[in-house]
Amino acid sequence: MKMWKGPSFIFISGLILMILVLPTLIVVPFIQHEPMEVVTDQTASTEATDEYNLEGNPAFVVSVLRDQANQVEEVPLELYVSRVVASEMPADFELEALKAQALAARTYIVRYLVEGEEKLQGGADVTDTVQHQVYKNDAELRQIWGADYEWKMPKIRQAVGETMGEILTFEGDPIFAAFFSTSNGQTENSEDYWQNEIPYLRSVASPWDETSPKYLDQKVFSEAQMEQLLAVTIDSSKPVLANVEKTESNRISKATIGDKTLTGREIRESLDLQSSDFTVEHKDGHFVFTTKGYGHGVGMSQFGANGMAQEGKSYKEIVTHFYKGVAIEEVDSYLPKMAAK
Repeated sequence: MKMWKGPSFIFISGLILMILVLPTLIVVPFIQHEPMEVVTDQTASTEATDEYNLEGNPAFVVSVLRDQANQVEEVPLELYVSRVVASEMPADFELEALKAQALAARTYIVRYLVEGEEKLQGGADVTDTVQHQVYKNDAELRQIWGADYEWKMPKIRQAVGETMGEILTFEGDPIFAAFFSTSNGQTENSEDYWQNEIPYLRSVASPWDETSPKYLDQKVFSEAQMEQLLAVTIDSSKPVLANVEKTESNRISKATIGDKTLTGREIRESLDLQSSDFTVEHKDGHFVFTTKGYGHGVGMSQFGANGMAQEGKSYKEIVTHFYKGVAIEEVDSYLPKMAAK
C-alpha cells in the first residue's frame, strides 16, 4: 500500500499542477496586446438637466470611434443625436432649424445602422468626423462653449427632445439625409454631384442663404499652383475656363481648364473651394475664384433651414421642403433591425 500511495500521490499532484498552470501558459501569449478601450458614456448625468430624457432606451447605443483618443465611446441614441446637432449646427439658430437638424442626424445614423455597414476598428459603428457625422462629447462641448454651454445645450436638448424618435423615410426606408451649410440660392440634384439619382434629393429653391456669412468667398491661386493642384498645363493667352456646362442649380458641371476637362466637383475639391458654383478672373498673373454657397449643395441647407424658421416655418415644413416626398415616422419599428446588425 505504501508503495502504491507514493507514486499515486506524485501523479495526482502533477496532474493538479498541470490543470492549474497549463491554462495560464495558453492564455498569457494572447493577452500581451490589450484591445481598444470601450468607454460607456458617463457624462450624461453631468449635462444640463431638463424634462427630456435623452438617455432613452438603454438597450440601444451608438458606438463612436473617437479619432483623437483612439477609443470607442458608447452613447445612447438620442444623446448621440444631441451631440451631433451641437457639433454640426450653430446653437444660436432658430429652434425649428435645430429640430430639422435633429431629424437629419437621427435619420442618418438609423439608416446607416439598418443597412448594416461593416464595423470599424474596435467594433465601432461610426467615426466622430465628417466621414460620418461630427460628434463631440459633453466635456468637449463644455470646453468649446465655456459659459455659453449653460444656454446652448438645453436649447439643443429641447430640439432633440421635441423630435425624439422621429426619422425621415421614403417609401418605408430611412433616407440618406444629406445636409450642408449654405446654398447658392438653389440646392443640387443628387446625380449632379454624386453618381446616383435619388428621388427625394431634388433641386429646390433656397433664397434664405444669401444672408449667410458663407454665401460668398474668394480664393487666389498663382498659375503654378493651379497647374500643380489640378495637374493641368495652362495657356495664359486663352480663357481660364472653356466649354463650361452647368447643372440645374447653376453650379459648374464640367469645364475645360488648360489641357483638361474636369467636373465641377473635381475642381472644387482639388482647389478646396467652398462651392462648385464659381467664376474665375485672371488678374496680374493670378486666378481669382469667386464662389457662391458652402458645401456640396445636396439635401438640406442649414442656413436655408434657419431662414425658413425665422419666417415662422415649422421643422416639418423645413424637412419636407428640402427632402421631397418624405414622411416622418417613429424609429421604434427600426430598432430591432439595428440591434440585429
